[in-house]
Amino acid sequence: MRRFKILHRTYYNFPDTVQLGPHTLRLRPKEGHELRIESSSLDITPAATLRWHSDVEDNSVAIATFDTPTRQLVIASEIIIQQFNEAPLDFLVDAYAANYPFAYEAEDRIVLAPYLLTVTRQASDPLAKWVASLWRAGEPIQTYALLQRLCVHINQSFTYLAREQPGVQMPADTLARGTGSCRDFANLFIEAARHLGLAARFVSGYLYAEPSAANYGSTHAWADVFLPGAGWKGFDPTVGKIVGTDHTAVAVARLPESVPPVAGSFVGPPGASLDVGVWVTELK
Repeated sequence: MRRFKILHRTYYNFPDTVQLGPHTLRLRPKEGHELRIESSSLDITPAATLRWHSDVEDNSVAIATFDTPTRQLVIASEIIIQQFNEAPLDFLVDAYAANYPFAYEAEDRIVLAPYLLTVTRQASDPLAKWVASLWRAGEPIQTYALLQRLCVHINQSFTYLAREQPGVQMPADTLARGTGSCRDFANLFIEAARHLGLAARFVSGYLYAEPSAANYGSTHAWADVFLPGAGWKGFDPTVGKIVGTDHTAVAVARLPESVPPVAGSFVGPPGASLDVGVWVTELK
């Protein structure tokens, strides 16, 4: 078991006094047999009333509402977690799904349908052509090996580029540019997996990295794929590896734009500035 402290601070500074609308916060990690929350605190200035609920994906969501006008909004989340996913490759895929291609069982397809949705693509479509270059029909391959091939290929063939702009690139744009952020690479992986008939979803969370002068951890994004017998397994095309204890999942969704860490509104003059700081440290 490994223990991590995650500090996530969000600062909104406004040019004049504003009235804050409700803000949706997705900052609490998803708990399960692989992750437990040891302690958590959420400090917000100005004072907010919090209402917690679980959304349709069972993500933990807090709705913050405000009465006090302000020129600054500060949201500080501090969480200590226990990570148990130290052997991410220790899983078994059901025999019928061990080799690709396979078909999900009928009952599973009903539940997985939203994560299988993709546009119908012609053979000349950039994504279809790209996937065809990685696997040709008739090639014998294990399902996990195919997904890992896709994950590693994105890591080795594309250049990571941090993007401050909101939103996610379409797969065709990432393929054309050869660059992208973690959320762009995750989206490309998801669309490729769905094109192959595999159920995939977007994951947002945190990544631990060895501390350096420029890196204390960060918000991060990757993909989950549902493998019968193993469940949802994470693949991180940004680093080219299966997801393990360095990854802390906060929220999952069918669409990448559905799970920003903080989203909200205000009434007042335009021109707000945003600063975010994230520190992920391992505790001994």
